[in-house]
Amino acid sequence: MQTGQIILGIDPGTLVMGYGVICVNERSIELLEMDIVKLPAKKDNYERLMIIHNQVQVLIAKYKPHEFAIEAPFFGKNVQSMLKLGRAQGVAIAVAMQSGIPVTEYSPRKVKQSITGNGNADKLQVWEMLRRITAISETPKYYDASDALAVAVCHHFQINSALKIDKHTLTPSRRKKVSWENFITQNPGRIIRK
Repeated sequence: MQTGQIILGIDPGTLVMGYGVICVNERSIELLEMDIVKLPAKKDNYERLMIIHNQVQVLIAKYKPHEFAIEAPFFGKNVQSMLKLGRAQGVAIAVAMQSGIPVTEYSPRKVKQSITGNGNADKLQVWEMLRRITAISETPKYYDASDALAVAVCHHFQINSALKIDKHTLTPSRRKKVSWENFITQNPGRIIRK
């Protein structure tokens, strides 16, 4: 039984969906599972969406993640591919939301930046950093799986960032500066109505 925070990361796809599940205990990141789901090319799009739906349900039932992170589609030139990818992403997100798991989406550039410090890093550079971060020795068969792991690790870094400001921990004087409502209430003469 895992006691840390469990994060499920998904790299959506129309033919291959990658997933990575990590457990975070204080500063250590433990890989629980990383793999892909091959979606049969001969099946129609709706059948593949059902496979994605079922697989995400299985992962959620097995690991009971606290957080769900997914990579946003990369905007390419092929509109039809983008639509299909968006559907695959939407199905995975819907399953997580139906299970009551908070969902966060990250751009591919944000994931690379978070893992390597370079938003233009290639898949091999991302994998090498993931190996160091998680102490994994084996090389993945598919980069879709390591991409999903990168999404999960990126999410961990984002929600545990030392630079992240939590409005509940701000002092009362600082909280007033952050709230526009308080500013408007305290400065009615500075509001210009047209």
